[in-house]
Amino acid sequence: MENVKKINNELTVAGQVTPEQLQQAASEGYKSVLNLRSPSEQGFISDEQQQAQALGLNYINIPVKPNEISDELATEVLEQIDRLPKPALIHCASGMRAGLMAFMNVATRQGMTPEQVFEKAAEAGFDCNANPQMKQFLEHYVSTHSQTN
Repeated sequence: MENVKKINNELTVAGQVTPEQLQQAASEGYKSVLNLRSPSEQGFISDEQQQAQALGLNYINIPVKPNEISDELATEVLEQIDRLPKPALIHCASGMRAGLMAFMNVATRQGMTPEQVFEKAAEAGFDCNANPQMKQFLEHYVSTHSQTN
């Protein structure tokens, strides 16, 4: 699949997926799709849920708007990620929100520091500095919600 970054054996993130990529994900053994796009976003595929479910994939849509992200919303998304059958494909428009949530999930579950998360994200090909607002949110969330706290 194009525009896809594997975070670990359970989580993979992507930009907007096509019906072909959903099919590919299902044939590669993915069990779930988590869409972080809002139905009002340009390019949102209105029947993505039906397409995913027809392929036997669990499907959840939790709209995350980058400028309206909150601790409560992040916690809801991370808890959904925990509950999803794995491996799971998490996507948004560009992969930035999906990467943010996937890395926050890994970081808070493994007791990582924000610095460790940024390092891991960079290794996976994410430029955390590309979106200072999201980087700052990750830093805040991970520092206050990591399981070592």
